[in-house]
Amino acid sequence: MRRSACVRLGVAAVAAIALLGVAGCGGDDADDPYAIPDEFQDYCEEVDEQQAPLSAALAAGGRSSGLIEALPIFETLAAKAPEDIADDWEIVIERIHDLVDALDAAGVDPASYDRRHPPAGLDQEQRDTIDAAAVALVSRTTGEAMIGVEQHARDVCKTQLAP
Repeated sequence: MRRSACVRLGVAAVAAIALLGVAGCGGDDADDPYAIPDEFQDYCEEVDEQQAPLSAALAAGGRSSGLIEALPIFETLAAKAPEDIADDWEIVIERIHDLVDALDAAGVDPASYDRRHPPAGLDQEQRDTIDAAAVALVSRTTGEAMIGVEQHARDVCKTQLAP
């Protein structure tokens, strides 16, 4: 008798869960957990549009200058970014710009710059400026900002920034 009571209780629990699941189905987009909220629609469309160019830019630049190659795309995305991630985009873009500025001021090509073997004629101050900008770019703050924009794309836009 005790076993049959447990079975009935289990069946009732499964039925209740199934009913809750069915009650959550159907309806309009407001009930769809996968729908993109209206306030993010333009941004998410831009994320979708920029995925392939962003992947290509990151791949073309490789480890040395991929983020620099991707900077114009990041700027496009940041221009459409919703307020809740605008600060994260600002950090990412500012840090990349700082490195670009340091390399440009030193007359150095980002794709060929090697910190361990800097080009001839680069003085210590220029090397220090480039190093400081590079360290800031790979800092925890920048990393967290990049994670924030990537997470937002996954959570809100239901996609990745760069597949």
